[in-house]
Amino acid sequence: MTAPPPRAAPRAPAVLVAAGILLSRLAGLVRQRVFAHYFSTSAAADAFTAAFRIPNYLQNLFGEGVLSASFIPVYAGLLARGEEEEAGRLAGAIGALLGLVTAGLVLLGVALAPALVTVIAGGFDGETRLLAIRLTRILFPGAGLLVWSAWCLGILNSHRRFFLSYAAPVVWNAAMIATMLGFGPGRDQFPLAAVVAWGSVVGSALQFLVQLPAVLRLVPRLRLAPRLADARVRTVLRNFVPVFVGRGVVQISAYVDSLLATLLTTGAVATLNYAQLLYTLPVSLFGMSISAAELPELAAVAGGGPGDTGPAAVVPDETAAVLRQRLERGLRQIAFFIVPSSVAFLALGDVIAAALYQSGRFTHADAVWVWAVLAGATVGLLASTLGRLYASTYYALHDTRTPLRFAVVRVILTTGLGYLFAIPLPPAIGLDAKWGVAGLTVSAGIAGWVEFILLRRALNVKIGRTVLAPSYTARLYLTAAVAAAAAWGMRLSVGAARPVVDAILILGAYSLVYVGGTWWMGLPEARALMSRVLAGGRRRS
Repeated sequence: MTAPPPRAAPRAPAVLVAAGILLSRLAGLVRQRVFAHYFSTSAAADAFTAAFRIPNYLQNLFGEGVLSASFIPVYAGLLARGEEEEAGRLAGAIGALLGLVTAGLVLLGVALAPALVTVIAGGFDGETRLLAIRLTRILFPGAGLLVWSAWCLGILNSHRRFFLSYAAPVVWNAAMIATMLGFGPGRDQFPLAAVVAWGSVVGSALQFLVQLPAVLRLVPRLRLAPRLADARVRTVLRNFVPVFVGRGVVQISAYVDSLLATLLTTGAVATLNYAQLLYTLPVSLFGMSISAAELPELAAVAGGGPGDTGPAAVVPDETAAVLRQRLERGLRQIAFFIVPSSVAFLALGDVIAAALYQSGRFTHADAVWVWAVLAGATVGLLASTLGRLYASTYYALHDTRTPLRFAVVRVILTTGLGYLFAIPLPPAIGLDAKWGVAGLTVSAGIAGWVEFILLRRALNVKIGRTVLAPSYTARLYLTAAVAAAAAWGMRLSVGAARPVVDAILILGAYSLVYVGGTWWMGLPEARALMSRVLAGGRRRS
């Protein structure tokens, strides 16, 4: 029996996801600029950054990525078949299970904060270590609330309500910004860090609460009950375990990076965090927006249910053809935006970092340090972003084990290469130890390419050959290189006295040359972008 077609979706769901992410990321950049103003690359900044990563582990394990892989395909499949009552039961069961598990883990995290800081930030000692322990205990309940926020996102995305769930972090950022502006002037950095942590907890609650009314409207008969006997709940849990382990493995890599950074020099952890906020922006804005918007659609195309899941499931030829078409279109869209982002980070990273962070205690020398880390991240930025879309395709096919295997390979490579590039290599080639932070992002990039190649090769076996044409990618890099040369010409003419104004002029020139060049080449993604911009201008006029 053929499943009914999925209900009508918004005209451009990826645009809605991107718009929500853009707002939240812009708010995040403002938050980080205010944070840099008050904390720069100090010991308090290191302690806060490390402490924030520890409870954030809980959010990442149970949050958006895991629910997208395990919950959304099953829930969206029920909606596509018109089984809304069953979908509501599933949502309530998963919500109840998440609540029970995260509540226990939050209590455990608060109790074990000293041990966790020792494991994750072993390079800290004295007052910095004590502050990290205190902040970890404050931040853990907020991470639990963000898990509930991710549950709301899973439901809203499955109903094609993309904007609210991705824009909701704006209120979390706003709470932290307000806390720093309200309590920052005249306060020492260590006590201010504790106040900001409480602001983060308040913001986490607000982020969950702004989504809850929409969830209750979409699932009016929502009842929180575990329902472990339900076959669909067991399917979600069965898919959940490999993704949970995979996310855990990936998080180990992130925490190894943080641990290695604590062994370098004061400010290394904070600098890594400043750079990560920048280089994950295009990944989230373009990779996540396209992957998140495609997942419910891919799941509806793939169909499937509790009886036909896993790596060995056979994909019908007609389904495979549609999946290939959607996947290749998404790959081109991602590359169109990620390639110029990578080139901009490599060629103009200090301009970007100075415009966003250079204020108060954050100096131009700090911006150059962030630039080095950004340059290292460009090694694997394209691979890691394209890999998100491949992973979403596996999840739509109810195959969560294959991405897990390749995530393990990536983490092993990242850990080994990260130690080599960050600790012994810089002194061996005559560099200050502080530049080892860039080695962490280079190693992650190399490992990201290995994971991407493995994901693509295995999926090609399952659904047929998928490819991002090398000629297309070459044209993108060529145009971005020309745009970077034009931006450097603008940079030499305007100087570097006004970071924000100079960045607007320099990056504006870069963007105009890139978009104009790709439009002149006739790339459909550039033509579509220009059409949307012109259509928006006509509507405003």
